[in-house]
Amino acid sequence: MVDAALASGTAHRRSMFELFARRLSGGRRYGVVAGTGRLLEAIEQFRFTDAELDWLREENFLRSETLDWLADYRFTGNIWGYPEGEVFFPGSPILTVESTFAEGVLLETLALSILNADSAVATAASRMSHAANGKPLAEMGSRRTSERSAVAAARAAYIAGFTATSNLEAGRSYGIPTMGTAAHAFTLLHDSEQAAFEAQIAALGTGTTLLVDTYDIEQGVRTAIEVAGTDLGAVRIDSGDLPVVVAQVRDLLDSLGATRTKITVTNDLDEYTVASLAFSPVDSFGVGTSVVVGSGTPTLGMVYKLVARTDDAGDWVSVAKKSTDKASVGGRKSVRRVFDASGRAQTELILLGDGPGGEPEGADLTSPNREVLVPLVIDGTVQDGFTGSDGIAAARERHTRCVAELPPIAMRLTRGDPAITTEYR
Repeated sequence: MVDAALASGTAHRRSMFELFARRLSGGRRYGVVAGTGRLLEAIEQFRFTDAELDWLREENFLRSETLDWLADYRFTGNIWGYPEGEVFFPGSPILTVESTFAEGVLLETLALSILNADSAVATAASRMSHAANGKPLAEMGSRRTSERSAVAAARAAYIAGFTATSNLEAGRSYGIPTMGTAAHAFTLLHDSEQAAFEAQIAALGTGTTLLVDTYDIEQGVRTAIEVAGTDLGAVRIDSGDLPVVVAQVRDLLDSLGATRTKITVTNDLDEYTVASLAFSPVDSFGVGTSVVVGSGTPTLGMVYKLVARTDDAGDWVSVAKKSTDKASVGGRKSVRRVFDASGRAQTELILLGDGPGGEPEGADLTSPNREVLVPLVIDGTVQDGFTGSDGIAAARERHTRCVAELPPIAMRLTRGDPAITTEYR
């Protein structure tokens, strides 16, 4: 496309692209934006080096003029978007890119690959966090996805309410709190369960978490307290009928005097099993496979479409795709979230007009509302506060605040319609 547009003279037309989801995949009631900080960092580093240019030259499908243009590529446009941690709904312009056509179209795959995956994890994590009723959750899914996706998933889950990750690279890269427990292999390595517990306590102290279900759970709990004493930090359960087993373990710990020893559970948890255990004596959860694959919805179906461009006179022209079931809404847009008198979100109001920050004439904005889109990149410069550990902390806080604005129906785990409606004006 860039090659042809450069040849035809249209590559440098000012253009506006939108990234959005036509619907909420998986019948979710709301989506959570995640990956924005990673995307902004990626855009800053998005370059065609000699290695890429040499390969493209060898493939011989681009003109030399296009290769020269790619060699000098830098994104110099503007990007507005829903800040990371924000919630979104069908049609929400999660990202709005204004630049030349050539500059903006090159970002399509980069933006979609990051935001689709990270937002899927964050949306699942948000549902799990609510289902846990305030009890902490740790992300433990690195072994269930690719090595790079594992780090990104830990970041997205943390933004959406998880409290820690077992992925040390995520801790190193993003400052996310890390945690972990011993695996069954550690117990099986030793001649007895008691020997394994003694080795772990000797190395890590009594505040550690002992895995008690390698052989027999009741005996494992008794051995754990015998070795560590009643100040043992926690026991982990990874098998069995969890609601029943958890109650039995809590009673046993209390009877042994270990009233402050906590119980953490793992074993293929998702938002539904977390919800079923939220009011049991479980103290914390470790979630693996389900969270890193979006709990059955590994991508959110986001698309990246051209919605406006300038004509030969430099005036903006709205453009839209009309394909059956895949139509888009053309035009430059701004977004206001409208609230009812109690402060609950009611409508996602998408205003057609002058673009982000605009307020078209005739729009009824008498109800309480707030602007959703924020500037992320201005004239090619990433704005402060959206990247690094500070960006993650802000996103995490923002997510808590935005979810609290939603009506109670948003928290239902059943498939259904979006929690609020989307309207265009």
